[in-house]
Amino acid sequence: MKEIVSFLQEKQSEMVDKLKQLVEMESPSNDKELVDKIGEKIADLFESYTGGKITVIPNNHFGNHLRGEWGEGEDGQILLLAHMDTVWPKDILQTLPFRIEGDKAYGPGAFDMKGGIVQGIFALHALKELNISPKRKIIFLFTSDEEIGSGTSRQLIEEEAKKSSAVFVLESAASKEGALKTARKGVGIFNLKVKGIAAHSGIEPEKGISAISELASQITYLDSLSDYSKGTTLNVGVIKGGSSSNVVAAEAMAEVDLRVTANKEFDRVIPLIQDLQSTIEGTKIMVEGGINRPPFERSQEVEELYLLAKNIAKEYLSFDLMEQLSGGGSDGNFASQYAPTLDGLGPVGDGAHANHEHAIISQLPVRSALLALLIKELG
Repeated sequence: MKEIVSFLQEKQSEMVDKLKQLVEMESPSNDKELVDKIGEKIADLFESYTGGKITVIPNNHFGNHLRGEWGEGEDGQILLLAHMDTVWPKDILQTLPFRIEGDKAYGPGAFDMKGGIVQGIFALHALKELNISPKRKIIFLFTSDEEIGSGTSRQLIEEEAKKSSAVFVLESAASKEGALKTARKGVGIFNLKVKGIAAHSGIEPEKGISAISELASQITYLDSLSDYSKGTTLNVGVIKGGSSSNVVAAEAMAEVDLRVTANKEFDRVIPLIQDLQSTIEGTKIMVEGGINRPPFERSQEVEELYLLAKNIAKEYLSFDLMEQLSGGGSDGNFASQYAPTLDGLGPVGDGAHANHEHAIISQLPVRSALLALLIKELG
């Protein structure tokens, strides 16, 4: 086991070089050409470093997905998940170039989650070079649309998760201390549209029915559905309405974000949102939307996986591996419905989606070793 750690420690500079290469290949979710280019690079890295096989899964809407297969194991499979796309727009490198300052590698996507891709490939590289052959085959999915909801990759993720004994998600760690994510909130997204009747607010306001007033009433009601003791929150994050200050608003809309820690809270709250009733006579309410990602709940099987990882970290990597609930969603939410899942096995760092995004360089081989040791132990 120690040989895996030593091997990867010696690969730190090489890992940073590959991270630099990936960060300098921009991959905004909506740019198919750029995501496909980084996909070609990742496919080359995977095959050259692991000896595994990549299958390209064509995608007409966004970048192609990649399915990597490694090992000769016949006792089921372990699934690794990563995404190639980032939230950053094209040409962002002109203002936020890759750079190294001390122990930090800065750049768009370094933390979320190109560092995780590098760590995953090098984990398999270590097992290959050290002639360690797990009994279970490793399937490594590199998807192209996680940052925009995983609309074209969800089915692929779920199909592979159903066949897996465990799923390891290489999203960034939950904290600067490197905590794993053993639960994630589920996400619901809703759009409310309210119809009223327009009228001149000075001449004949009595002939109008304000859609904004109705929306205000609905927002108050939606806020009341939050239950912080259960981790359930509703946030009305966007509102729009009206056309002018001297016109009774004929239309208004709101965008609502719902977060829950358990499916039973979706069962409680969603029917109430879908059945919103007007409080002002003459207005009409339309509700669109639903579940974007189911909650990733901390099951007994997840706890067992976490304790295995915690023991490995303590015995072979000399640190105390913690766990956290994350309020954000990932592809781990989908996978966790079908197989025990550990998320946050990717880089330690900070600044996802922010200008100070960075990965801690010295932690790249440590996290890679943690993944390799988990695969060896389970395989």
